[in-house]
Parts: sequence; C-alpha cells; structure tokens
Amino acid sequence: MDALAQVLRELPPIHHERLIVGTNAADDAGVFLIDDDRALVQTIDVFTPIVDDPRMYGRIAAANALSDVYAMGGRPLTALNFVGFPFAELDRSVLTETLLGGMEKLAEADCVLVGGHTVDDLEFKYGMAITGEVDPRRMLCNAGACPGDRLILTKPLGTGIVTTAVRADIGRAGDLEAACESMTLLNGPASRLAVQHGATACTDVTGFGLIGHAYRMAVESGVSFRIDTTLLSLLPGLDDYVAEGCLTGGGFKNREFVEQYIAYQDDIDDSTRSIIADPQTSGGLLITCPADRAEDLLAALESTPLAAIEPAIIGEVIEGDSGTLLIA
Repeated sequence: MDALAQVLRELPPIHHERLIVGTNAADDAGVFLIDDDRALVQTIDVFTPIVDDPRMYGRIAAANALSDVYAMGGRPLTALNFVGFPFAELDRSVLTETLLGGMEKLAEADCVLVGGHTVDDLEFKYGMAITGEVDPRRMLCNAGACPGDRLILTKPLGTGIVTTAVRADIGRAGDLEAACESMTLLNGPASRLAVQHGATACTDVTGFGLIGHAYRMAVESGVSFRIDTTLLSLLPGLDDYVAEGCLTGGGFKNREFVEQYIAYQDDIDDSTRSIIADPQTSGGLLITCPADRAEDLLAALESTPLAAIEPAIIGEVIEGDSGTLLIA
C-alpha cells in the first residue's frame, strides 16, 4: 500500500470537468459524468490463480472485477478480458476453462463481454476491465461516512489465509469450498440494497484487507471507525491456519502500513490482528449506513444469497482523528 502510494504521488493530478471520481480519491473505480442522470463507472482488476480449478479461478476473477462497480452503487454493463498466459507451459484447455468461468459470472451479472486482450506471458494472470453506469445523485464512494453510522460487512474474512493454507497442503477441502462460495457470490444485491437503504459510503474489501480499506474510508470521510472483532464473520479454520503460519506477504504489508493508525484493545491477540489485515479476493462490501436504517439493511441482506455467509454489523463511525481505527 505504501509503495503504491509513493508511486502515485509522483504522477500529476488529473482534472476534468466531467471526472467526478478520479485517482486522487483512492476509490474503487473512476466515475465520468455523461449527463445529470448518468455516469460511467470504470475499473480493472487482474491477478494470478489462487485456486487450482481454472473454471473456479475464472468465476472468482470476474466476481472480483465486477465488485468495484458494485462498490460505487453502479450497474455493470460491459467487460473486456485481460489474459497473460504461458502458452508454452500450460495446456490451452486451462485458459478455455478460465474464460468460461468468467463468462458464467458475467452472465449472472447481466454484463456483456465485448472483447479482450491476450499476451504470451511467463506467468498466468487473468482479469477484466468493467464499464458500468450509475446515477450520480445516488452514487456511493469511500467518502461520506458520518459519526453515528453503523459499519456493515457483507462477507466473511479469511480468503487469503485459507487459499494460502491450501497451497501449503494444510487447508481442508471444506474450508476451501466455503472460501470459494464467498468469493464467487456477487456483491450486486448488497450494492442495490445499500443504495435503497441510504448508505452513506461504501468500499469493497480486497487486497488491503479489512483494516486497509476501513482506514482509507475513514480518511476520505474525515472520521474514525470503531470495529468490534467479536462481531466479524470469519471463514472456517482461520485460527488453526494462522497458528500454522499460513499468512501472506500482503497481510504483513497491510499491518505494517495501517497499524500506526490503529488503537487496539488490550485483549486483541496477534491471530485476530492477522485476520483483519488478511488480503481478500472478491471480498464483501464495507458499508456505512445511518443507525436508524442499519438493522433494516441487514435484514434485507439476509434475504439474499449473502445470508449463507452471514453479513453483519461490525461497528460504528465515531468522531475522532481522520483515519483512526479503534479495534475492540
């Protein structure tokens, strides 16, 4: 996170009268105004395989890319594939299955694949550029959280730890299945319900972990967050896997960057600190919602497929130093 921030600081700012969310906001996607009623939402996401099943990898990658549009309160319209593939090393059926998995999720999202780009690469990687639309008057972004709002997280934490455990031949098949179920669930229903229930801010929890994305939302909103770790939904097996050392380099980097902004309650152990820093793939939406509407939003979420993975109110927005996280 810090290395990327240093690079971006070297780039000139981009200003345009129709660019309403750009690189300066560190948000999930860019937003370009078309007219008073419509704006384009644009994003791209690419990563290497995190599971062995290529079709599952394709589904996860597509769900992950679509999530950035959903985090803005938008509706995906079109997609472009991006592939880096070692044609000399892997059978082409692997690529076919991956692309088919991605197409399955696009069809579920009513998003149209319009093309793509492929390069012969040393390492397999796959992802998508997604273009969507949003009503600029109802758009969500990572700024806007207000003191008194409740924090809602729509998916459990732990995908990075579980997939690392599986690669180390420690992970259990049932735990991987639970992680894949979470990663392939689309955030579209959660996004639509968040808008309907007056959400004030939103982001999706991905590579910077819960603490990284919560920190950025708190900074952009000029507030502090209080997060109750006893309320978090977690994938099965996490404590065992953390004890076995199944942690990612990204998780350590997230902790290193964000922990200077965190005040931990004394009884928060190192395992919990690792879990809330764990990089997520196709994670849930972190939503802030007025307190008097939060329970209704949670009830509405529990009427969607997300109910199987236990969305939860995990804390609240409080007045305080911009970006401070109080972890209890």
